[in-house]
Amino acid sequence: MNAPEPKPYHHGELRPALLAAANGIIREAGVDALSMRRLADQVGVSRMAPYHHFKDKNDLLCAIAEMGFADQDRMIRSVIDDIGTEDGARLFENWVHAYIRFAHDNPETYDLMYGKEIWKRGAPTPVLHQVSRASFRLWVDMVGKLQLQGVLPATHPALRTAQASWATLHGLARLLNDGVYVLSGDLDEIANTAVDLLTQRTGGSQTPGAPA
Repeated sequence: MNAPEPKPYHHGELRPALLAAANGIIREAGVDALSMRRLADQVGVSRMAPYHHFKDKNDLLCAIAEMGFADQDRMIRSVIDDIGTEDGARLFENWVHAYIRFAHDNPETYDLMYGKEIWKRGAPTPVLHQVSRASFRLWVDMVGKLQLQGVLPATHPALRTAQASWATLHGLARLLNDGVYVLSGDLDEIANTAVDLLTQRTGGSQTPGAPA
């Protein structure tokens, strides 16, 4: 079958078109199936066109991961906007549900955001480092507020509590995406259990970082 004729994309239109097509290839066939050549053929541009936007496949994968962090941050902010920060218990519960659902609904992107394809096998770009750290900082800031409300334990600094709570959610997300938990209907119950475990020991009367 002949490749499609190159399409005359404007410069500002081609990058998002390439990212969308790359996402589609990964979603259907996995990361190994993605190549710059296949991407160009699928979008219908010359085989050198993608290199005007991404220097190589690693750069392309990092850009997809950056988009994933942006989507995840929008999800967090939408939860905050919908509920507000005063009802911390409800905010945390909804955030946990949203996080696990995001990972479950976007497994390929989630794998790139947090997996070894980029962070161990590849080379995270400076922009991806910056975006991922800013995303985690958003979570740390929220954890600090929830500690002050007594929703999360305040026996440890916000950073350590954020790391431990995120590790719990990430572990659940990985088990779901790897097929260990195969029933998507279990998502809500798993999320509720995580909320119960993480908020079981409240410390609202303590200063974050102070001994119990």
